[in-house]
Amino acid sequence: MSILSKLFGGGSAPEPEPETYNDFRIFAEPRSDAGGYRIAGRIEKEIGGEVKSHSFLRADLVQSKEEAERFTIRKARQIIDEQGDRMFG
Repeated sequence: MSILSKLFGGGSAPEPEPETYNDFRIFAEPRSDAGGYRIAGRIEKEIGGEVKSHSFLRADLVQSKEEAERFTIRKARQIIDEQGDRMFG
């Protein structure tokens, strides 16, 4: 990346602020798609000094980014409740 793009805001978007749930970190990362946003996110947890990560993308399409973020958090909690640490293995 060039120095000019760094100075004038080029590059990647800032990391979303995670929500913590049962020692897991949930990152809502909705994806823009034709007609709305797809529910997508990442779940992380530190296990034995190593950060484990699980990404998910749903076929669900919602109208707004805020709505997609809410649904992403809800889906991530469901994944955590159902799978726990098994999602990383």
